[in-house]
Amino acid sequence: MGRDKASLPFEGEPLLGRVVRRLATSCAPLVVVAAAEQVLPPLPEEVAVARDRASGRGPMEGLAVGLAALRGRAEAAFVTSTDAPFVVPAFVARLHALLGDRAICAPAIGGRRHPLGAIYRVSLADDVAARAARGEGRLQDLLDTHPTRLVTAEELLADEALRRADPTLTSLDNLNTPADYQRALASDR
Repeated sequence: MGRDKASLPFEGEPLLGRVVRRLATSCAPLVVVAAAEQVLPPLPEEVAVARDRASGRGPMEGLAVGLAALRGRAEAAFVTSTDAPFVVPAFVARLHALLGDRAICAPAIGGRRHPLGAIYRVSLADDVAARAARGEGRLQDLLDTHPTRLVTAEELLADEALRRADPTLTSLDNLNTPADYQRALASDR
């Protein structure tokens, strides 16, 4: 993107603020994970901020820190990125309903698995932290080594509430480039 995504303006609020606001109705407690020195836009006081313990470890470090922050407070966590402006509570609820006894529930749509936009059991915290410490950064690897339920678009949209709220599953859309950002600002979602 070339600039801090968390503070990008999106429909009158910082992008991170939008994601937090949209998730606050379906996720509690809510934890935002940030780099050690990252400046965040203002967040509601009930949102906990956890900081990466080491830089350069990528999303595995962020997941480790987030899961550790939820230990004893939740059994599972919905994990998404700062740049997912269209995430809806019905998406989170549907994934949680499909988790069952698995460690992870992740969408697998269009030949692509989505480790961000997925549910993870908090009990994975120690393994994820060990992987981050070893320099393993690919969240995809977790889907291969832990009991994972991969769900299709059809399985997700079998839920009427999700089908009404997000019929094209834009909850999984993220903004990686300035062009993505401009398209999202121009959309009517």
